[in-house]
Amino acid sequence: MSNWWHWNPAEGTSQGGFAVIGVGRFGTAVCRELSDAGRDVLAIDNSQKAVDALRQLDPAIQARVVDCTDEEALREAGVLDVRTVVVAMSEPIEVSVTATLIAKDSEGSRVQQVIARATTDLHMKMLQRVGADRVVFPSKMQGHRLGMELVRPNLLDRLRLDDRNSIEEIRVPDVFVGQSLRDLNLRKNYDISVLAAGPDNDLTVNPPASHILQAGELLVVMGATKALAKLPGS
Repeated sequence: MSNWWHWNPAEGTSQGGFAVIGVGRFGTAVCRELSDAGRDVLAIDNSQKAVDALRQLDPAIQARVVDCTDEEALREAGVLDVRTVVVAMSEPIEVSVTATLIAKDSEGSRVQQVIARATTDLHMKMLQRVGADRVVFPSKMQGHRLGMELVRPNLLDRLRLDDRNSIEEIRVPDVFVGQSLRDLNLRKNYDISVLAAGPDNDLTVNPPASHILQAGELLVVMGATKALAKLPGS
């Protein structure tokens, strides 16, 4: 069976597609979090072994063996047509720096955000110098957490109750601002319950249906993880 995969640039960008370069433990965790949330994710690695392992782990993830330092190879693979690129490998340093530079600086690149992994402060400075929008350290942010943040930009914190249900603290999505909880009817429309709402450090527990959500406020909600992932701004 051919490994060739036809990435649809228009679909990838309109839906906020993601590419993950480097599928070690960190990159694989990012891929799986994005895939579990139903996001388009393209996984790239120099190693056939690493790509095969990812395919076996999650066949839904589109993975390809590509030279991460080859601009034309990355372009052909579709990496430059997605909105967000995660450069998940940390070594060799020159590979992660080159991949970051290609994603940010290549002619015609549609990439709007590059998040790169670093292991030292010097590595971080090099990645920032070539255009990385954000640099993360594996010891400070594991792959699954980064994937969750990419999927849920409004998410501030999550308390997992069991395999299916969670309590989440989020910033009020823009489309909810100015609306009352009664108007939104989150239980009916999203199958989630509102536990608290209001400004930081001044939350109203079990807020009344008349409570009107304001920009920048917090919203604490509970429900199935899949239902929570469908909230606007996710």
